[in-house]
Amino acid sequence: MNTKENPFQKISDDRIFIINCYTEMLSRIDELEIISLLNNTSQEFTLDENDISTEKIFQSFSIYFQLMTLVEENAATQYRRKMVNQKDFTSIRGSWAEAFKIWKDDSVNEDDMLKTISKTTVIPVLTAHPTEAKRVTVIEIHRELYLLLVQRENTSFSKLEQNVIKEKIINLLERWWRTGEIYLEKPDIRDERANAIHYLGKVFPTVLEKSDQQLKSSWVEFGLNPAKIKNPDLFPKINFGSWVGGDRDGHPFVTPTVTHETLLLHRKTALSLIKDQLLQLIIKLSVSAITNPVPFLLSDAIEKKSKALGEPGLKAVHRNPYEPWRQYVSLLLVQLENTRSEKFADSNSYYKSSTILEEDLKLLREILLQNGLKGLAEDLLFPVERTVKCFGFHLAKLDIRQNSAFHDKAISQILKTIGEKEYDFENWDEDKRVIFLNKLLASNSLITDVTVSYGTEADNVLDCFRVVRQHINQYGSDGIGSFIISMTRNLSDLLVVYLLMRETRLLNTNIRVVPLLETIQDLHNGPEILKKFLQHPVTKERAGKLSHKQEVMLGYSDSNKDGGTIASKWNVYKAEKELTAVGEQNNTEIYFFHGTGGTISRGGGKYHRFLESMPENTVSGIIKITVQGESVAQLFGNPLTATYNLNALSSGVARQTIKKTANAQETVFPLDTMEFLAQKSYEHYKNFIETPGFINFYSKATCIDVLEKSKIGSRPSRRTGARTLNDLRAIPWVFSWNLSRIAITGWYGLGEALKALKTERPEEYENLKKSIQNWSFLKFLIIQVETNLILSNVEIMKHYVALDEDTEERDMFLNKILRDHQNSFVLIEGLFDEPKTERRNGQYDNLKWRNDKLKILHQLHINYLKQWRSIKDENSSEKDKLLTKLLGLINALSSGLKSTG
Repeated sequence: MNTKENPFQKISDDRIFIINCYTEMLSRIDELEIISLLNNTSQEFTLDENDISTEKIFQSFSIYFQLMTLVEENAATQYRRKMVNQKDFTSIRGSWAEAFKIWKDDSVNEDDMLKTISKTTVIPVLTAHPTEAKRVTVIEIHRELYLLLVQRENTSFSKLEQNVIKEKIINLLERWWRTGEIYLEKPDIRDERANAIHYLGKVFPTVLEKSDQQLKSSWVEFGLNPAKIKNPDLFPKINFGSWVGGDRDGHPFVTPTVTHETLLLHRKTALSLIKDQLLQLIIKLSVSAITNPVPFLLSDAIEKKSKALGEPGLKAVHRNPYEPWRQYVSLLLVQLENTRSEKFADSNSYYKSSTILEEDLKLLREILLQNGLKGLAEDLLFPVERTVKCFGFHLAKLDIRQNSAFHDKAISQILKTIGEKEYDFENWDEDKRVIFLNKLLASNSLITDVTVSYGTEADNVLDCFRVVRQHINQYGSDGIGSFIISMTRNLSDLLVVYLLMRETRLLNTNIRVVPLLETIQDLHNGPEILKKFLQHPVTKERAGKLSHKQEVMLGYSDSNKDGGTIASKWNVYKAEKELTAVGEQNNTEIYFFHGTGGTISRGGGKYHRFLESMPENTVSGIIKITVQGESVAQLFGNPLTATYNLNALSSGVARQTIKKTANAQETVFPLDTMEFLAQKSYEHYKNFIETPGFINFYSKATCIDVLEKSKIGSRPSRRTGARTLNDLRAIPWVFSWNLSRIAITGWYGLGEALKALKTERPEEYENLKKSIQNWSFLKFLIIQVETNLILSNVEIMKHYVALDEDTEERDMFLNKILRDHQNSFVLIEGLFDEPKTERRNGQYDNLKWRNDKLKILHQLHINYLKQWRSIKDENSSEKDKLLTKLLGLINALSSGLKSTG
């Protein structure tokens, strides 16, 4: 069949190929029962009658699902390649080529394009969260397998060469089969840190280079001036951040010692990365002085630097006679080695910061360009310069996050220790707190002493800040991100951090104090909090050091748990507009740190769609965004997928920035209608979670109790250990609902809201239908909700609901769920005037290859949940064995559903 007639034919052929490789591997190792199960899962599966061990069942299905995902990723990559070959590359969503076409159609000139690109700053921040159950070893196998699938696309390979690739795939699958899928021991923070550093030090440097190459190629291919795209200074600023080792919100294992270790490991990894780049440059920069005139600028630079470096410098020069270009880079390497080993003879013998190395490389670029060696500058030097610019000597900025309640306890402990009569700071009202903090901040006298212990929370936060101060003293502040205060409720939550910074001599640094607005109430209050904060004397005094920019973090998970997905998204949207306006009124540029996750419930989705859905004029050229847990591997595990996603982020920010600088008039959207929908949805959702018996129903109908004991992440699932909905982290909240295929976090409330709109305000409903095609926010939101509705499954959810033995209670909650589920499906379809099976055929096709196996896993999951819960002895070895089985099942289900946390 012609692939143009049926776009799913190639991906179907690829799926069949990989399944054949998989079954061939299983045949060779005599796992014939597994092959039979994989090939025929249509019959009802019975646990007691089956001879295959359950561990093998969920391992075989987990691998099968992951193979399907790899094939789908490869198909997307090959589709984009095909579009480039057919000269249709400007239609690739999220690409630089698409951005260039849009700009050219809008009459944006080349210089303005370059100015915008150079202003673009993208900061992906890696975080560790308990939805990534796969071991690093398995993630690496994914990479190897993906590269083999890409090789297989090479049509110039002979049949013999294709057979070799197939054999390699089969052998790799056997290695995967014999590798354990999940952590048998709960990973600690150091395991998670090693994983993050692996991506930062090994994966992202390669992705950065590929991303830059695509930007250059798209520029040239589009017919823009190739001479203008050679300078690395004009490329987007791609920086990286991390929370692993710095995020201590409800994470008792992130100690000041762990933070200290992490900062040093980041530095060590970055310096090793740059050393390797310089070594490669020395090897390749084989320009001879015999056949090429040596510029005075180069000779002079070599002489000065070799003198400053002493004996090692002279040795480096003598090692490469008649090759002054190599000599120069060799001297840079000597200076870097001194920096790595901290052999600081004098200030000219090591690099105080990466910016000085940047200047040395820039000088080399100028010398090469002035003397006609333009090709060498672009091919050899460009990637080294970009590595230094993007990773510096710090690899990634480590954010320090803590909960406002933790800080309050710390202040109470300090006040009690220093003899204050009223020391119960946690229970003071806001006015009293602000007056007291302002008085302390206006004084030059410290209230703490490094030799005194004040209490658990106070010592922890003071020691953490002192670690940061010590690191800055030694290496500068490049490796430090922001101080982020989760659950920012008032101005005083931010002023407390100012006080702690003052006590540890950090107020004079360029570290930002960042509010994290999470709940719906906090999003409402955010603009007023920000206004007071920006107008505070300390903030004004520090503004110059921070380039008059203020970071604000927006939380998607807690606002979703708090009010449902529609209210959450709408309140984030409104907050972005209002916070941006507050910044403009106070001569401060606001940029947002989006705390997104992999799922719809937590702000996930395609990067280009996510950025297009931003309110107009709220993207200032900078975006900071979390890449959490399973999303790290999904978005950046494979080089080509990672390149596409990084480009989608950077080109998306650039596009939004040009929109803002063009002072575009805001399009009129049905904001009041959206307000109505959000409010109705919020009320319906709140009514659901506040119904008496809800906590019991939730505890029975989902596997939240298993997740609380899971070995998939170092962080506890609850902030303080209290068994309340408020204390439960938003991530296991989403994870548990999705694993039961109820998935209310992604859709509940919309059905009732749309029904009310259509009934009470029919004209507004019709206007909403018209707006869905031209309002990116609305379209993105509705498509996301529909995606979650499709992933939910009525047949399976009923089986999980049946785990609640209170029939009256479960029937009441099930009826609420089913009614809103049906309303949502029908009314969304009405908005688009097209059946979902036609609009979403790709998603339905993906599910078709998974559904029968998912049903078996859900059946096993429910059976083992019943058995595990029936054992009351928490220390029972049998209960522990069942827990391990349940975790394997959860891992397999996550692989099948693709996006669970």
